[in-house]
Amino acid sequence: MAGHDAVAQPGIAPTTPPTAGTLFAALYGELTLHAWHDPEHDAYQLFYQRSLAMGWLEGQTAGGPGLWAMNDAGWSDPQAAPGTGRVSWFQVEAGAVMAERPLPVQQFLRCAHDVTARIGTLRLSSVEVLLPVQGIDPAARPACAAVPSMLTVDWFGARDPAARTPVDVRIDSGRDPVIPAVGRQLAQDLRDLEQDVFTCGGDDVTARGDALPPPFHDSFWNGPPLHGMTLRGELAEWSCDAVGWLAATVADCAARLGVRSPLLFTVRAQADPVGL
Repeated sequence: MAGHDAVAQPGIAPTTPPTAGTLFAALYGELTLHAWHDPEHDAYQLFYQRSLAMGWLEGQTAGGPGLWAMNDAGWSDPQAAPGTGRVSWFQVEAGAVMAERPLPVQQFLRCAHDVTARIGTLRLSSVEVLLPVQGIDPAARPACAAVPSMLTVDWFGARDPAARTPVDVRIDSGRDPVIPAVGRQLAQDLRDLEQDVFTCGGDDVTARGDALPPPFHDSFWNGPPLHGMTLRGELAEWSCDAVGWLAATVADCAARLGVRSPLLFTVRAQADPVGL
């Protein structure tokens, strides 16, 4: 179990196949610790407990397989610059993706947010996720769930219209040049979906944009982040829930275009960090 310090580092833990691959998330922004927070409640422990409580932990649920197996988690350097520093990070091994289900990014980021907010008040500025797109088999998707996250799009209909938030979405395939090659089509596929969780204009696709340096070695995912694209648009709300939905949708759309490598996916709010 990782301790409450900065010595824990992301890595690959042995798992029992089949799995989709490693899901990794880092939350950036500002975290004001609760006065009553006990440092003994470290990130690994809290993430494990939250995963177990929600029935998302592999091998610990009575009703069937979970969504992931624990690898590691940690808080980040408390001396990081306010508003730009990494607050927390989480790593799991995602279970095999069922034909009619998306990668469990929405649940994963929900759990990451819940754990971070358990110890303090979070003002989130960016979310970075490693997506194991190689674990998706588009040919196995049924016609009714070609992009499975579309089945849950109505969840975001009951929201405050004023919650829409301008964001930059960076998608990077590391040393593989596939994302610049399919970028325009990927953006068009997102626009063609009947959803308004994320909207982007026809001209808001660019190869420019700086990726947040991932907090793991390049060999962990086919890095460094050399080949990517940036979409500028609006997210229905600035929440880990919406970011997770978008990430799962991008993963499926990319897989349908032939992407078979992990993707580094980063969403950054264009405004000041928001308290969540």
